[in-house]
Formats: sequence, C-alpha cells, structure tokens
Amino acid sequence: MSEHSTDAEIPLHLSDPVLERFDTADVVCLVDGEHYPPVTTATLETLESHGATVSGLVFLGGTEKIEDPTAELATGGTTDTAEIYTGEDGDVLGAIERALLDQEPAIVVDLSDEPVVTYGDRFEIASTILTHGVDYVGADFVFESPEANDVLEQPSLSVIGTGKRIGKTAVGVSIARTMDEEGYDPTMVCMGRGGPPDPVVVDTSERTIDADALIDLAERGEHAASDYLEDALLAGVPTVGCRRCGGGMAGNPVASNVVAGAEQASALADGFVIMEGSGATMPPVETDGRIVLIGAAQPLEHILQYFGQYRVQTADLAVVTMCEAPLASEQKVRQIEEGITSIAPDLEYLLTTFRPEPGEDVSGRSVFVATTAPESVAPTIETTLREEYGCDVVGITTNLSNRPKLRADLDDGMGSAEVLLTEIKAASIDVAGRYAKEHGLEIVFMHNEATPIRGSVDSLEAGVLSLCEQTLADRRAEE
Repeated sequence: MSEHSTDAEIPLHLSDPVLERFDTADVVCLVDGEHYPPVTTATLETLESHGATVSGLVFLGGTEKIEDPTAELATGGTTDTAEIYTGEDGDVLGAIERALLDQEPAIVVDLSDEPVVTYGDRFEIASTILTHGVDYVGADFVFESPEANDVLEQPSLSVIGTGKRIGKTAVGVSIARTMDEEGYDPTMVCMGRGGPPDPVVVDTSERTIDADALIDLAERGEHAASDYLEDALLAGVPTVGCRRCGGGMAGNPVASNVVAGAEQASALADGFVIMEGSGATMPPVETDGRIVLIGAAQPLEHILQYFGQYRVQTADLAVVTMCEAPLASEQKVRQIEEGITSIAPDLEYLLTTFRPEPGEDVSGRSVFVATTAPESVAPTIETTLREEYGCDVVGITTNLSNRPKLRADLDDGMGSAEVLLTEIKAASIDVAGRYAKEHGLEIVFMHNEATPIRGSVDSLEAGVLSLCEQTLADRRAEE
C-alpha cells in the first residue's frame, strides 16, 4: 500500500469538537495544499457520512502537495458538487467572504494547518466568519457566533466595548441623553457582573434615585453602583438592570438574565431600546444597530486583532475614548484610526477624550473627587473642574475600584472638603458614599462626557442621531 493510499478499511476518526456540530448541517470547509488531496477528499467524505453537506471549499494556499487546487481537489465524491473558492491575489479572507455569501453555511470547518495558517491568521478568519453569524470549528476549537435572540419589537441599538474601563457606561449615558432630547424615547437595558438576580426596572420619573437611596441599597447588601443605576440616575431614562457571569472570546456571556430583561423592556418601551454590554461581553439580543466603544489606552492588538476586530467589523459606529496623552500618544491614536479604516472601511468613527461633568452646581465649593480614571489623568480632571466648574479641588482619589486604597485616600485626603464628587462606580456608594454621609459631606455624582477630537462624524450626537435615522429608514423599507 502506498504512503498516500486512502483505501484503508478503517474510517477516519473525527475530533469531538467537529463531530458534535453535525446534524444535517450545510458546511463550508477550509483546505490547504500542504495536505495530499486524497487525504482531504477522504476527510470530506467522512464529514458527509456524519451528516454534513459540504457545499464549498476555500483553498487557503500551500503548494507542497498540490499545484492546481481546482483540478486536484475535484477528484470525485464530495468535491464533484462542492464549489471551490480561491483567493484572488492571495486574498484568502475575500474568498471566505464569497463562499459564505454564496453557500450560506451553518458551519465552517477548518481542515487547514500550519504553516499555511498561523494563530494570528485564524483569528482574522474567525472574525470574518463570525461577522456573518456562522460558527467556526476546528480540530480542537469551536467559535460560536454570539447569541442574538430576537425579542425586541422596537427599534434598537446595542452599545458594546472592546474591554473594561474604557468609558462604555459614560458614553451610554450620553447616547441615551441625546436620544431622549431628540424625542426617540429610549429605554436602556444594562448587564453587569453585579446586577440584580431578577431584571429590575428603574424609572426616575416614578422612583427617586439619589445618594441616600443608593446608600440604602448598599446597606441591604445590594450592589448600589451597578451600571443600570448609573444609567438611570445620570441619563434620566427608564432602565432595566440585569446580571451576567463570564464572557467568551467573541462576547457571549456564560450565564445571564439579559434576554428576560430585554423582554421586559420591550413590554414597557415607547421608543428605542438601548442594549448596553458589560466590558467586552455583548448583550445576547439582536438589535438594529451597534456602537462599539474602544479605549485608546488598550493594546493595539486587542482593538484591531483577535476578536477586537470582530467587534469593530460588526459595528455601525465606533467611538474611541481616552485619545490623549499620557493614556495614548498621538502616534498610537493615529494607528488606531488607520487600523479602523483598514479593517472596516465603511465604519463611521469618532475620536474623543473624557471630561468630568458634575451633576449639580459645585462652583465656589471645596470638593474631594473619587474616580476610576488612571492616576495619570488626575491633573486634567482637577484642572477641568477648577476652570470650567469653579470649584476648589482639595483632594482626589483614583482608587474607586480598590477598596483598601480608597479607604486610605478618604482618611488622608478628605480634609476640608464640603462635597464628595464621585462617579457611580465600584465602591463609590458602599465605601465613599457611606464615608461622606458619616462625615456630613454632600454627595454629588459626576458624569464623564466624551469630547470630540476628530473623526468621520463631527460629534457623538451627530453619529448617534444618524444611526437612529438610518435604523428607522431601514425598518420602513422592510415593511
């Protein structure tokens, strides 16, 4: 028997991740020229024997064992009917796109290997496949397209992020304010690692949410700085609070009550529904449009590669936050900007910086500031508060997310402060808020406003309103 014989009586064994995916599924396979064609053909026939219908093959490259993939793979059996796609001028991702659009498979199975594809290549391939809502399976991996449960009847937007501590909730508040001012009647649905066990509806027109109310929640053992409370208080729109645990690489939560929360929002909403993600985890709910938040201080590869690329490519608007030194140099901001336009050429984007915005008048008062912002931007926060809001900053802590350090900062720096000016984050209520109340300080909450630098849209407001108008136009066209 020759070295490359495929006449063996024992059938090929399929790895568990591949085998478990099939139930009469339509499949596109990725193949390469480092495998002897009869081996590839035998594997395709094995896939079909387990229920797959292989409708397309994408040739990723490789010349060691194949010269003409179109001729040599079309040797009989499965490949008589499977269409073969090759990359024009080496454009492998373009070939995959064409196969996905033509064949509309449920699954893409990767039969390729190194050196034709590298680890980095596979993330690019995965991002392309998941963007089309298709699962991507290999010998020992499964990347599922994140859930998108169709439970919303209203027009909707989702706000997602490429990571944590990039200002997603702050931008979500600004988005809700803009939509509310323009008559789009938004209702927000939030998901957090500290959210409530059952979805909770908060409407500030019916229920007072202030410092005392939040401290009462904390004293009852609840997470009183959860995102849904920040959104409800600072945006002033109806908000549904949910919880989630765990986050997958492409954005699915391991467990959540978000779908139930979205159903509640759909039952009460008069206008748009805003689904707000948590960190890099996305709401498992289908929406009409998507806004992605990117932190300029993040590593470039987390934004433009891995599954940052997927998040960017599936968005309708990108908002890049913290685009200033010392968080990000002008050179890095340029790299992010060029990277976005490279991997998503049609995506509208806006580069921004954050500036503090007190929720009440603090002019002429001495304030102690509590924030989760990096220590390196504390001077900018102090300068903005002094120059634009006329207050005297007598102390500042950037340790809202570190309870022991926060307590020490409060003891050391509160001094002559009359007001605790704080974000609604982390330990802002159960530690900082309680401390302020015990020491007779007024508590004022602070919003961080995304200030535009440049982009393909002039402002966050312009980008959001354009997306709302396009959403409504698309819905009218479908009716």
